[in-house]
Amino acid sequence: MSLLSVRDLVVKFAMRHQTLTALDNISFELARGERLGIVGESGAGKSITGFAILNLLSKPGFIAGGKIMFDGKDMAALSNEEMRLIRGDRIAMIFQDPMVTLNPVLTIGEQMIETLQAHRKISRADAAQIAIVKLREVYIPAPEERLSQYPHELSGGMRQRIIIAIALLLDPQLIIADEPTTALDVTIQADIMELLLELCQNNKVSLILITHDLGVVSQMTERTLVMYAGKIIESGRTREIVNDPQHPYTQGLINALPQQTLPGHKLKQIPGNMPGLGALPTGCAFHPRCDFATETCKKTMPEFINFGDVKVACHEVARLHQINKTAEQPDD
Repeated sequence: MSLLSVRDLVVKFAMRHQTLTALDNISFELARGERLGIVGESGAGKSITGFAILNLLSKPGFIAGGKIMFDGKDMAALSNEEMRLIRGDRIAMIFQDPMVTLNPVLTIGEQMIETLQAHRKISRADAAQIAIVKLREVYIPAPEERLSQYPHELSGGMRQRIIIAIALLLDPQLIIADEPTTALDVTIQADIMELLLELCQNNKVSLILITHDLGVVSQMTERTLVMYAGKIIESGRTREIVNDPQHPYTQGLINALPQQTLPGHKLKQIPGNMPGLGALPTGCAFHPRCDFATETCKKTMPEFINFGDVKVACHEVARLHQINKTAEQPDD
């Protein structure tokens, strides 16, 4: 049985004059100990997926349909108290900005001890010892001293390590990491991602990594979901998606990576922007930005089909595959 099963998840936002669909029939599975990447531009629905799993959607957002099963339990059927016991305990979330996550007026020790005592019957002294052990696991120097410090006294990289330590405090089965290195200096990002990967592997923790960077996903995850305008448009083994992307949008994301451009040349980019929730085009939402769009793409939503080793939602996938194969053949 999968640790997490999301089936036909629909999330809507009830605005004053209309109801907008942010997630449209999202479905995926996550095995125990598996690492899954969710990739896409801002507005694709990546973060909302993570918030929906933990039922952390703020009004006017709400889950309008589908099921989220965690370890055999229907999350939608749980009371607020039952959900509170799962959040931070069996499922932990790492947010983008550690200064938003950490309470600026409480010491690191107070926040870690409070987290432990909220879920475990444990003394302050024992909780402090567990906190020190977790800080050591994330390579925080002099962890005993850090317990008495405030967040503003630490560097950004140190704060994010502490967030990871807090996420691991209660030995969760699943960590949802939402752009965990966005607020960090580029020189620190690789260290944080390497640390997160090491801890997930050593503790056999499942990971959902939400990011816009396919380069990070290729190093961190085993499977990947590519999202666009609230839908999954390609899914499969990360290696297959990175090495042989099928959807034009996925191809565009990979081509936009800096390493795909020669030094001195302009970076490649996908023309246009992600459509707003209130202005989604008919048919395939990507068609206004797609070089291969046909009349069918403009009128009809593509079905999610198996193609080779991946699943993809594209009317023209077979033709594009043939075009790419032809382009790869050497000239006589």
